[in-house]
Amino acid sequence: MRDVAELNGDGIALELRDAIHALNEALGSPVAFRSVDWSLENRDRGATALEEGIEVTRSLGAAMKYPTVTRVESPNQVLRDRLDLAVIHRPCRTYPGVSTNYTGDIDLHVVRVATGGTYEDAGHRIGYHSAVSIRIMERTPVEHAAHFAFRLAERIRSRSVVSTSKYTIQRAADGLFEEIINEVATEYRNIGHHAELFDSLLAKLIINPEKFKVIVTPNEYGDFLSDAVYGLIGSIGLGASASYAFTPSHQPTVGIFDPAGGTAPDIAGRGIANPSGAIEAFGYLLEYCGSRDMGQRLVDAVHDAIAAGEKTGDLGGTLDTMQFTKAVIARAAGKA
Repeated sequence: MRDVAELNGDGIALELRDAIHALNEALGSPVAFRSVDWSLENRDRGATALEEGIEVTRSLGAAMKYPTVTRVESPNQVLRDRLDLAVIHRPCRTYPGVSTNYTGDIDLHVVRVATGGTYEDAGHRIGYHSAVSIRIMERTPVEHAAHFAFRLAERIRSRSVVSTSKYTIQRAADGLFEEIINEVATEYRNIGHHAELFDSLLAKLIINPEKFKVIVTPNEYGDFLSDAVYGLIGSIGLGASASYAFTPSHQPTVGIFDPAGGTAPDIAGRGIANPSGAIEAFGYLLEYCGSRDMGQRLVDAVHDAIAAGEKTGDLGGTLDTMQFTKAVIARAAGKA
């Protein structure tokens, strides 16, 4: 059993947490949670809660995080800054049984540089008519993202990695990004690589997303791209996210796993939230903690349950949060 941090949040966070605890118990408790209250109410009392969450996550090297409200500062941004998180990984697969405009079979991974871009600088107003912000690109996090993307391609047996940015326009920042990706690509000669302009890639992704397997991109482009891809599979609530810090040799030292969706205050406390994203995130946490087969079995069980028509109301089904969780447990345990 491995100890992992658990960063509790707001809105539907408690319902998602209960679902994950039920899954963990049903699977034989492969992890033990060390919980920290990161609700807005507790964070508003002072910096103690944020500091405790950061230190517990740093010491244990892994965390399950639930949705949090941002009022003054983003807890996600605090984690990235304080733990030197360099890469955000968003896997995206078609869910049979979910109604979508695109009917093909999508299975791709967005690897996003977690720092830099325009997100590092809120900008400044210059009088009444103008504003300016600085765009940042740093070599080290881009190197981490590049190695992560190519190693991921090797693991899933993809033949290529696509990098995407606006390198013909943002010649300094995006030019540096593509230069670093090209340098790293020479270390993975069994994996192909080519660059795509970001706007061109979006058009190709809408037309034929099945062409893409691993995409690596700077910070804000990755933010846009992740949500766009989840739109193709039917719902951002189906997505999971993983964020990583690394050693100088690009080995992960900290992994934080969370559902891609938000706090959904309109349904909080009603027990009807779709826990799919949180369950997948927990599956990826188990893989990171060494239980690769168990984690993959859990992710597959989510897809199998939805394909069989066992769905929550947001997907046209009749199950509540815990009923869906029990359906996943039955499949993950081989009882369905």
